[in-house]
Amino acid sequence: MPDAPARLKQRADFLRVAQGAKYAAPGLVLQGRARADDGAAPRVGFTVSKRVGNAVERNRVKRRLKALADRLIPLYAAPSHDYVVIGRRAALTRSHAALGADMKKALRKLGAARAPEVTEP
Repeated sequence: MPDAPARLKQRADFLRVAQGAKYAAPGLVLQGRARADDGAAPRVGFTVSKRVGNAVERNRVKRRLKALADRLIPLYAAPSHDYVVIGRRAALTRSHAALGADMKKALRKLGAARAPEVTEP
């Protein structure tokens, strides 16, 4: 299993990614932007607004999305890209498989998806 992607933590990084492409799926919104450093591992950041729910619900959405990203981004995301995953309220009730399909489709739509090198567990 590949290592989990590095995290985006600085506000400036989130704002830079927001200038790139965006795809909205039922459970999440994925923003992506290429970086200048060739061949570097993809990085990912997470955000969930207060509109989604209280702190418990927002944290649950973030945990679900982080688990998905740790599994899918190393396999499907193109190198030298930054991504921001924005959680939606539907992520609370969507199945893990449906959220995974949302993320894979979003990566394809952003044009940053690549074929996985290994099969998913």
